[in-house]
Amino acid sequence: MDKQDIIAKLKKHNLLGRSGSGFPTGLKWEMVRKAKAKKKYIICNVSEGEPDVFKDGFILENYLEEMMEGIKIALKTIDNSSAYIYLRKDYYEKFKKKLDALTRNLPITLFKKTGGYLAGEETVLLNAIEGKRLEPRMKPPYPVQFGLFGCPTLINNAETFYCVAKIAKNEFLGTRFYSISGEVKNKGVYDLPENWPIERVLEKTENLPAFDFFVQVGGGASGEILLPKELKQKAKGQGAIIVFNRAKTKPEFLLKKWAKFFLESGCGKCTPCREGVYRIAEMAQKENIDKKTIQDLFFVLEETSFCSFGKILVPPFRSLIEKIMKKGK
Repeated sequence: MDKQDIIAKLKKHNLLGRSGSGFPTGLKWEMVRKAKAKKKYIICNVSEGEPDVFKDGFILENYLEEMMEGIKIALKTIDNSSAYIYLRKDYYEKFKKKLDALTRNLPITLFKKTGGYLAGEETVLLNAIEGKRLEPRMKPPYPVQFGLFGCPTLINNAETFYCVAKIAKNEFLGTRFYSISGEVKNKGVYDLPENWPIERVLEKTENLPAFDFFVQVGGGASGEILLPKELKQKAKGQGAIIVFNRAKTKPEFLLKKWAKFFLESGCGKCTPCREGVYRIAEMAQKENIDKKTIQDLFFVLEETSFCSFGKILVPPFRSLIEKIMKKGK
């Protein structure tokens, strides 16, 4: 396939990156292809560190060859390039043998993820492969300009490369993968239209509860809490939908769970994030949320955090406190 032809197809289908950022895939590919450099890199990010998001594992299990085809198309499209597949540790162990066979005689290197959740952020990922400290880089410059080893770098996740392969074969139907879990009858990963509202996705999969419930959409830590009346919108982020039984779910438990996760996942690089998460965790542990103080913390995290980590942890806490919790000063 002609290099420009696949990029034009990606743009025509308006394929957005499936890692949660939603950046236009065709534009990203074009930027890396046009960058002036003697060497370029392609990275397939299969770190999948967000709790209760398991679609990448599903792709590796069922559509590994399609994912690999997407990577090979990228190698053909971007001159002087080689690739890395950056895998979560358990995925690396489970699929290494199959991947070794599929990557034989190709300029593709398998890399076992080092570190936890934050090591999936694109610039932390670059530092991991380069053997540097696991902390985010200043942006700009962006990886498409100055990425792995200082070279232009294309970073997409497993689902995005899978979609590229489908588009190249004219088989893409505008769908995406949804990870559905929680208080549901049919937990699993479903390939359904990306423009469907959350309510319809739950209905189609026979997972729409008859009891009083709320959902977390996007991820199991960074995802936003939505009430049943808010499910006419599309699923954002990584397409995870977690259903909670309102009568059985203690909001304080979720606050503690998320706070512990973010506290253990941060790099400690910037003060707003390091201290802000600590203060939130402290309030969650004491089950005493001072709403004025925590709103001030949210503002600081969103406005002054060095990287996106400090920003993405705000929506779950804010939405749970505002929509579900009834107590607090």
